[in-house]
Amino acid sequence: MKITVIGSGTGIPVWFRASPSLVLSAGRQIYVLDLGPGTLRELARRGISQERISGVLITHFHPDHCADLVHLLFATRHPPVLKKRTPFFIAGPDGLKRLLTSLEQAYGQWIQLPEDLLTLVELEPGIDIVDLCPQLTIRTVPTGHTPQSLAYRFQTLDGKALVYTGDTVYSRELIDLAKGADLLITECSFPDEMPVEGHLTPSRAGDLAREAGAKKLLLCHFYPEATSHQVALQCRARYEGELIVSTDGLDVYL
Repeated sequence: MKITVIGSGTGIPVWFRASPSLVLSAGRQIYVLDLGPGTLRELARRGISQERISGVLITHFHPDHCADLVHLLFATRHPPVLKKRTPFFIAGPDGLKRLLTSLEQAYGQWIQLPEDLLTLVELEPGIDIVDLCPQLTIRTVPTGHTPQSLAYRFQTLDGKALVYTGDTVYSRELIDLAKGADLLITECSFPDEMPVEGHLTPSRAGDLAREAGAKKLLLCHFYPEATSHQVALQCRARYEGELIVSTDGLDVYL
């Protein structure tokens, strides 16, 4: 597996961090984790054509994590794309289907795709999903950021594990999900001295990784108030494993 950081920022526009999105490459499959505004353009900049996406997995429905769903559906309807597009899925928390229905009410036929091309999947926390992604088992738990928000664990047949929290609070459920992960990717929105309810600070992110026994920690989802140097120092005080502060375009291999 390989992770590519497409957007390490938030919904606050800054020139050097795009909105939240990651690409998980597993064999020949490409999965996009969260789809913040501008993600499709960022994918194109990095040579990843949107029609190659095998699936999209959304953590929650805040616009900075899912706004480019509209762009994805609209672009897929482009006749040259639609003609050769292979089936793909969009998965996420409870409410995903209601969201897509509401978007269709707003945009009409311009984002409607053939039923045999797109599958919508609402994921149930705590249940292993083995038939969604080839060679991968997926498990989710709630994160407490919103009533529907989910964190994801992706595990290969040989036991390699990747966990992506999305926006989250610190919790025992999340620690259990991330147990022994080869790579834990977690948000780190604000510095320790500026805690915001529903998000992790660098120290709390370090606590999470340490208690889960994660081998490698990748921090992302930085508001402008959180500088890379500050985040690294505060997290390092709590976590001794390999620590990476994400930047857009970074590749991390498992």
